[in-house]
Amino acid sequence: MSEQSLCEIAEVTSTKKPLSGLDKIFVRAFSVVIVSMSMLMTLIIAGAAAARYIFKSNFYGYEEIAVLVAFWLYFIGASYGSWNNTHVSADVVDAYFKDGPAKRALVVARNAVALVVCGLFTWYSFSFFEFGFMGPLGTGEFRPTSMVWRIPLYTSYGAITLGLVFMEAYFLRDFIKAAKALASWPRESEKRERAAEGGQA
Repeated sequence: MSEQSLCEIAEVTSTKKPLSGLDKIFVRAFSVVIVSMSMLMTLIIAGAAAARYIFKSNFYGYEEIAVLVAFWLYFIGASYGSWNNTHVSADVVDAYFKDGPAKRALVVARNAVALVVCGLFTWYSFSFFEFGFMGPLGTGEFRPTSMVWRIPLYTSYGAITLGLVFMEAYFLRDFIKAAKALASWPRESEKRERAAEGGQA
């Protein structure tokens, strides 16, 4: 495997550093939510297990809280994975291709599929969140809630919508980047050929 291929694989698998001030804010917010929700999920499950097996009681309705925490953990974690370009990936496939038009076209196609599918779900998620926030009548009354703790379901739907919005933004970024890489291939190929000719001379 060439040194260039190794550099490409390292670039894909390595953790990216935030590039802008806004990017840093988002990534730090993702990290805070992921860590806090992970710790909270652990405490909820540990508390439910302790209540059942140690204190011989029942933490009634803990599943509703766990589901709310899980929604925020999963979808914000997916947003972080999309920022880091590790959420939707076909590295195993394109690792077998040498760098060239075929490999770059595959990356473009992969990012295009992710962009379209995520965009479709993002569109529907707004209606989903609106239903949870405004209720079935669209007046803010009779909002759907959980059965035991009466947690408004829009708190979970909001995690879905927010996560999908961030994922769509990062998929768009990756698609544009991949398209630019594909468009620049002829120029890069010419530069490599000239460099090879210069080295042979």
